[in-house]
Amino acid sequence: MNLTDILAQAGGIESMAKELGIPPAMAKQGADALLPAILGGFKKQAQSGGGIEGLGGLLGQLGGGGLLDSVLGPQPTPVEQGNDVLGQIFGSKDVSRTVAGQAATQTGIDSGILKQMLPILAMMVAGYMAKQGGQSGEGGGLSGGLGGMLGNVLGGALGGGTAPSAGGLGGLGGLGKMLDMDGDGNPLDDIMGMVNKMRG
Repeated sequence: MNLTDILAQAGGIESMAKELGIPPAMAKQGADALLPAILGGFKKQAQSGGGIEGLGGLLGQLGGGGLLDSVLGPQPTPVEQGNDVLGQIFGSKDVSRTVAGQAATQTGIDSGILKQMLPILAMMVAGYMAKQGGQSGEGGGLSGGLGGMLGNVLGGALGGGTAPSAGGLGGLGGLGKMLDMDGDGNPLDDIMGMVNKMRG
């Protein structure tokens, strides 16, 4: 099951569709196109910000599991929180614009709608990761739960095949391998390259 399916099961895709006034099928298609870049952004954070513990701390600062609850709740989603998440993982609005532009080319969905989807999706992913990370159970601490969860989500969302088993994640060495998605076309690296070229 990929991350879009997981978020759809939680009610997130439908909630986002209602908020933006678009059909759920369009919201799901947009999410499929945008999520790899969002996950790529979290991967970069884990690599540059103290591994999984660092990422767990960042998720907590951004709002933790409450971010997912905010999207699923009946009130309008506080998208400024989502923009904070995007700021952390993408670093600039140029990257968000490029991600939305690429997804628009891929899906035929208007890039304006995709731009509105980005912060909501970022909140769902961050909230979901924080909730999963907090549920590591028997004293495994955040890194155990979040490491296993990231392996499953990143493996499932980007590999399409079997997710890495949580058993093989002993320490950050295993985590490094699990997060190393460059081989399977993580689009964020290309997008970052494109944005840097545009600035140059």
